[in-house]
Parts: sequence; structure tokens; C-alpha cells
Amino acid sequence: MFVSPMLLHKATDPFDDDNYITELKLDGFRTIWTKFDNKVKIYTRHKNEITSKFPELVNLPLPDGVVLDGEIIVTDVQGKPDFEAVMERFMSRKSEHQISFTVFDILYYDGEKITNLPLIERKALLEEIIPEDTPLFNKVQWLEGNGVQYFELIKQHGLEGIVQKKFDAKYQINKRSHDWLKVINYHYEDVYISGLRKDEFGLLLNFDNGKYAGLMEFMPIQNRKEFYKQYKDYIVEENDKFIYLDPKLKAKVKYRNLTKKGLLRIPSFIEWTN
Repeated sequence: MFVSPMLLHKATDPFDDDNYITELKLDGFRTIWTKFDNKVKIYTRHKNEITSKFPELVNLPLPDGVVLDGEIIVTDVQGKPDFEAVMERFMSRKSEHQISFTVFDILYYDGEKITNLPLIERKALLEEIIPEDTPLFNKVQWLEGNGVQYFELIKQHGLEGIVQKKFDAKYQINKRSHDWLKVINYHYEDVYISGLRKDEFGLLLNFDNGKYAGLMEFMPIQNRKEFYKQYKDYIVEENDKFIYLDPKLKAKVKYRNLTKKGLLRIPSFIEWTN
């Protein structure tokens, strides 16, 4: 049985509030794990069934009538979640990456919906049904308040961010709620715009040294209009997919991290810098 997960709102900055718990934001993909009539089904947040992709998660030691919400991740040699590695595993069972299913909520217990229970009570139920964490199957660690200090620690280790959740929050199925907040550890870079994708909006980016930096798809409408007013002055060539520009227009962007190929992951526009 699929349950559409509760989603997070963005918060600009972390905060300290004892009415909230703080968790590490896991850099993997959202996973709904269900077991009814002793049959396990595993779904992505968009209701795609992926049970066959992860056979190691089918026989977890869990009772019948349970629905869990969590994240499938793969960690690197330093123990940090590696998004590219987990996507490689998702695309191919031949991948040798070892996954970890890290659970942060429980929505059904003993066949009964428990989404109206306060978060802290649902956490207690998780402790009961997952008494021991293993590399394959475990619970996300959390602490009371301390969002500011924990976020500083996250930045020091180059992790994705934190999640802050109200202690008494109900689980709001298929809703984005301010009861759950994410604070992303963004990085920033000044880059040059070197091209424009033709079929749908996307700007090619270059670093200061001229190397390709990635494709930016996120830019506010007003800034797109500013770009369209001037880009024709910089056209140098084009093909069926791209219009290439003399890299003179410079912008500040934010991004999650650098990929293994040295590209900006999910860059988005902040401001013009020239």
C-alpha cells in the first residue's frame, strides 16, 4: 500500500527551539517501505514501485502491517552520503554499492494508521520495531533543538544540510508543511554564462578558468527576462541543441556540491555580478 509522503518547506537559516528535533538531511532518495499480508512493497515518493531493485530490503525483520518513511543512501569511504553512488545503484543491480535504508518515520503500525500521533510518539514506536541499527537498516539519529550548532557541524563536514521538525507534528500525507523544515548547506560560485539550451530553458556555465561548470535550469522569471534582453549580443555559434555565447555575462549561483566530474550540482541563480 503506497502512502504519499509528507514534504518539507525550506528554511533559510537553522534555529534553536526545544519544540523541534534536529536530524541530518540524508542525500539519497525518498523511500516508502510497506508490509501488508506479509508482502513487502517498496516505492519512491512518486509511487514508482522499486521492490525488485532492492531485494536486500525485502526480508527485513519487521512485523506485518507497517509503513515506513525513510531514505535509501550509499555512503562513501568517509561515511558521507554519496548521491551519485546511490543513483548508480538505483539504475543497475550490477552496481557493487552497498545501500543503507535509513528510516525517520512510521505511518502504519500493526495495520493501523498512526499519522495523527505526535512525531515523538512515532519515533518511540520506531525504537520498538528497530531496536538495533545495522549498516543495511537503521534509524536516523536526532537530537532536541540545537539546530544552529548542528548546522555548523554539517558545514564543517561538507554534508547536505539538516531537517528541523516539531516534536508534536502530525504526519501530513501528501502535504508540504512548515512543521518539517529543511536547511540546505549551499555552496556559492561566480560563473560565466557560455550558452543557452534551445528546447527548454537551461544555461551553460563556465568557471573562471574557462572549464565547463554545468547546466543551470533554475532562474527567476525576472532574471530570465534580463538575460533574454542581452544574450544576442554575445552569440558566437549554435547547433540544433544549443546557442553558444562569448562568456562575458557573469552571475553568482548556489549549488549543492561538486559532482565527481567537477560540475555544479543543481546550480540556481542568485544575482548578476557584472
